Amino acid sequence: MQKLAHCKSEESNMCSLLRINTDRGVMIHDEQSRFSINGKPIYHFVGTSTFSEYTVVHVGCVAKINPLAPLDKVCVLSCGISTGLGATLNVAKPTKGSSVAVFGLGAVGLAAAEGARIAGASRIIGVDMNASRFELAKKFGVTEFVNPKDYNKPVQEVIAEMIDGGVDRSIECTGQIDAMISAFECVHDGWGVAVLVGVPHKEAVFKTHPMNLLNERTLKGTFFGNYKLRSDLPSVVEKYMNKELELDKFITHQLPFSDINKAFDLMLKGEGLRCIIYMDH
Repeated sequence: MQKLAHCKSEESNMCSLLRINTDRGVMIHDEQSRFSINGKPIYHFVGTSTFSEYTVVHVGCVAKINPLAPLDKVCVLSCGISTGLGATLNVAKPTKGSSVAVFGLGAVGLAAAEGARIAGASRIIGVDMNASRFELAKKFGVTEFVNPKDYNKPVQEVIAEMIDGGVDRSIECTGQIDAMISAFECVHDGWGVAVLVGVPHKEAVFKTHPMNLLNERTLKGTFFGNYKLRSDLPSVVEKYMNKELELDKFITHQLPFSDINKAFDLMLKGEGLRCIIYMDH
């Protein structure tokens, strides 16, 4: 029964069986791959193997969504967009008229900003060391921008001066340990909540003075935006279908499968947000 504890919990979305394991590469049932080429196995990336026209996945990885939803749009909900959106709506939970800081303005960070926009936040501060991202971020509700390179003091001090005492909520989407500490220390004492989304390197250590917690700041972490895949993802699709959530602006490139390496290059260079791969025929 312990294996079902996460699934039965209303607070957790972390499945003990299907927790993401990038090292696994095989099906859980028999620890074998379902794909091969010339007799050599092709392994399953994160248990889904989506760079194929047909695939085999564990039943727990399948969500039944609205059949009218365009798959070339809602496919982006399967990973980073839902993570950022849910980090804001499900974990940070900003109230209407509140202030939110988002660290990192890649696709996940912009999804977090989109969540703040949907929630009705009045000030959404985007923090990024790449100033070229600021113009695009306006489309996602970001109202102000901070480039840490423009200041000779910690960015949390800059934000505390911009908004008297700090922001109500912050979402960290870079995985950089310094940004994580800044995201926590920039929230207002008494009620501020910081949510960590980015994945740090294995040796990273989070350090802050205990008084930052004792002064009633809250630090949280999230996986996949606290959405339960099978039961919650269909409702996120409905947000798009009802025009409450805008997905089209996240899709900046479309490439055929034969150019998939170009898509990886775009991602590594930080050019664009999401690239849709379509199969060659």
